[in-house]
Amino acid sequence: MEKDKVPQDEGITEGISREVQYAVDKDGKYIKVLSKGWEPKNIVNELAWEDIQESVDLADEKIKSGKASPVMHFMAKNQMNATLLADYIELPKWKVKRHLKPKGFKKLNQNQLENYAKVFSISIDELLNFKPE
Repeated sequence: MEKDKVPQDEGITEGISREVQYAVDKDGKYIKVLSKGWEPKNIVNELAWEDIQESVDLADEKIKSGKASPVMHFMAKNQMNATLLADYIELPKWKVKRHLKPKGFKKLNQNQLENYAKVFSISIDELLNFKPE
């Protein structure tokens, strides 16, 4: 692709990020060119974020109805499943699944709360006091 034809289609990352593309300059040499985005990639990213938001909304509904703990919200928001989260927390998957339920969540000790908060990049207070909108 020629330097002046590198796509500059802004999408969901408008004003936030740019990515490096390689293009050919007037001398036929490859150079790095910053791109604001590319329409097909922007469409795929928007669809992916819609799917993520659906997962978060589903988790929030379960939390509101008393069927899930705040761990489920943050797990969905961070695009994790129980297996991946268990690996990060360094607990067996069955324990993470227990913590996804309100009864199991209430039994978390300080160390476990700290581990979840750290993995989710939130405070323990945010985890304990999370209320879905």
